[in-house]
Amino acid sequence: MSVVRLEVDGGIGTIRLDRPPMNALDSTVAAELRTAAVEATRRSDVRSVVLYGGEKVFAAGADIRQMAPMGYAEVSTWVGDLNSTFEVVARIPKPVVAAVTGYALGGGLELALCADVRVLAEDARVGQPEILLGVIPGAGGTQRLPRLIGPSRAKDLIFSGRQVRAAEAAEIGLADAVVPAGEVYVQAKRIAGRYTNGPAMALAAAKQAVDDGAEIALAEALRLEAALFAGLFATEDRRIGMESFLESGPGKADFIGR
Repeated sequence: MSVVRLEVDGGIGTIRLDRPPMNALDSTVAAELRTAAVEATRRSDVRSVVLYGGEKVFAAGADIRQMAPMGYAEVSTWVGDLNSTFEVVARIPKPVVAAVTGYALGGGLELALCADVRVLAEDARVGQPEILLGVIPGAGGTQRLPRLIGPSRAKDLIFSGRQVRAAEAAEIGLADAVVPAGEVYVQAKRIAGRYTNGPAMALAAAKQAVDDGAEIALAEALRLEAALFAGLFATEDRRIGMESFLESGPGKADFIGR
């Protein structure tokens, strides 16, 4: 039985983790998550994506039972595969929203960090508790977290291993929205739905410009932005958008996604 599946509705692809009770991330989840992310990337009927673990929990971290017996060589392969999977998720060229209920801890938070937007339930808790196991985050926590909330705040969470409630997550920029638990998925889909009729290639270019630009020198990033901007003049949506603007004003274009 599949533990990760892609469900498509109205242009929104939901990547649903379903490994009860806690959606622990093992090798099977990682493999199926990669498959779902690749499918969401390739499918033209998927215009935005929601990462969702269900009503009770997003993902409570790596499967420690699977990890504990591993030696250096085995764990190096395992964490390399998980990192590679999360990079595929992070590189989905479409807006991605994480709908976080219950817990997003360790690898679960690292997965949520791969999204562009994070919606948390009011009673959700997030954190990087790896230090309490005598290790450190290994699938992006020491890298994506400080890029999002700053090095000092990230070090506090990583050094202490403490769990952060939704209100504090919002204060430090780790959560973009906090809503009642029963509304998390609805709100995530509402946000994702804003982009389903947008110019798909321009959205992909905008995401690439922001994400890749953050990793390189400003002068190089500006050249990347200019190249992506110019490239969009080869798309139908650019023609549609500009013609619509000239004829009817802004915000009225009917984009076709190519």
